[in-house]
Amino acid sequence: MSAVLKVKDLAIRELEKTDIFPITQIEQASYKFPWSEKIFLDCMAAGYRCRVVEFRGKVAGYCVVATAVDEAHILNICVGPEFRREGCARLLIQNEISIAVNANLSSLYLEVRVSNLAAINLYAGLGFRQVGLRKDYYPIEGGREDAYIYSLSLENIKRGSSRLNLYV
Repeated sequence: MSAVLKVKDLAIRELEKTDIFPITQIEQASYKFPWSEKIFLDCMAAGYRCRVVEFRGKVAGYCVVATAVDEAHILNICVGPEFRREGCARLLIQNEISIAVNANLSSLYLEVRVSNLAAINLYAGLGFRQVGLRKDYYPIEGGREDAYIYSLSLENIKRGSSRLNLYV
């Protein structure tokens, strides 16, 4: 993979059933306890917003988001190992922020492993703030790992007073 992916080489679109195989491959390459094909199909059937990011036509990552009342919750976001640290996750999250703002939602939530410093830095850089902790949230070999709860208030973005660059 090139050192830097260009935004023009990336595209976000709705997840289709034909994407289930590549996203489960990414999931299996990324986690010891991956989501199954059935979980992704159930998310699609439930009407969750499911998006993929493509690099030159190849699925590079995905994002699954549930919306309730005036909040959105990122349930799963993952980028394939060969596309990490290239802007794919940032683009997916910025896309979700833009959708949430346009839907007049008040906040966007997600959980992140306490050990996932790269993701924590990404979320903090996008304006998310830690608002809680879920004890023993994620399975790990031999036990469970805590998760931080992160939230992004969308009010400043709606008023145009945010420094967030929503270019999607």
